[in-house]
Amino acid sequence: MTQFLGGISFYPWILIILVSALTIAALFAPSIYERIKKWQSTRRVKGKADSDELYELIEEAGYSYDPVQDMFYSNLDPWQRKMGYCRLYDEASAPLNMIMDCEPIYFEYEDKRWLIELWKGQYGMTTGGEIGVYNTEGPDIDIPGYFSGTFFHSAGNDELLYMSFILAKNGRALIHRRDKHWWLTGFKLGEFSEPSELTMYATIALKNTSMRNAFVEGLKKAGYKEKELLIDGNIVGLVFDEPRTSQPLTRIPETDWLIQRKNEILCDKYQEITRDYDSFPEKMNAIRELAPEVYDALLEIGKTRKLFKAFDKIKDYLD
Repeated sequence: MTQFLGGISFYPWILIILVSALTIAALFAPSIYERIKKWQSTRRVKGKADSDELYELIEEAGYSYDPVQDMFYSNLDPWQRKMGYCRLYDEASAPLNMIMDCEPIYFEYEDKRWLIELWKGQYGMTTGGEIGVYNTEGPDIDIPGYFSGTFFHSAGNDELLYMSFILAKNGRALIHRRDKHWWLTGFKLGEFSEPSELTMYATIALKNTSMRNAFVEGLKKAGYKEKELLIDGNIVGLVFDEPRTSQPLTRIPETDWLIQRKNEILCDKYQEITRDYDSFPEKMNAIRELAPEVYDALLEIGKTRKLFKAFDKIKDYLD
């Protein structure tokens, strides 16, 4: 499958480096710790005050909150479902502070081209993982100077798959998810990770033997050996650690490092401010009052609207 990403220039990375460097310098300012100490000595956060508003904001972002695992997960029918998926989105991730490994698996089944993609990494202020299911019956699109390749639509309600994953960091389980879905996700706020520290143990139940075989062939083309897969009936299990497929061109070690330092500082700041609070609303109220710049960043959970801006240009070329 040939993809062309027109208009990509590495000149903007110079600007990213400069802006990120200034941001990091500002975040290192010691005054935040003095503000925390002073604020905590004068008041305690009332957890219920803005909890309804907070959960509404999370739902508007396309997610729900799991208090047991202290994580966010995608809803079945969020606004992201209308955006579908294409390689252009993966290319846009790193410049938007999402340093993650991608593993797209392509295959054909029932006269459709399918994409089941796995992701793991650092999404701004969250460590997370995803499995997405997409397909298309249409031809590739060609937008001169912008993008040429396949655009996939999110799987429909009759195409949902039972999926599960455990996301582990250096051998320690961080997140576990299981559901019948088209986009199974989990994001842990304030947890900082390098993608190389993360391993996803995934299982996907395909609809029948034909679909399972097609998916397995797609995995083989991506670089997995059949002996590395766990196949039980129509269920396929795999371990996603080091990606077997080509990563986005925007994943450059030097800029990855710089973006990750910014992400790490924000996560450290979140942990420092919230360490004395138990409930999620209490933590969010503390962040909002003490570090509004962090509060704005943490509400950008997982894949945000900025990532899907390309859809506005792509949608006119779709059937």
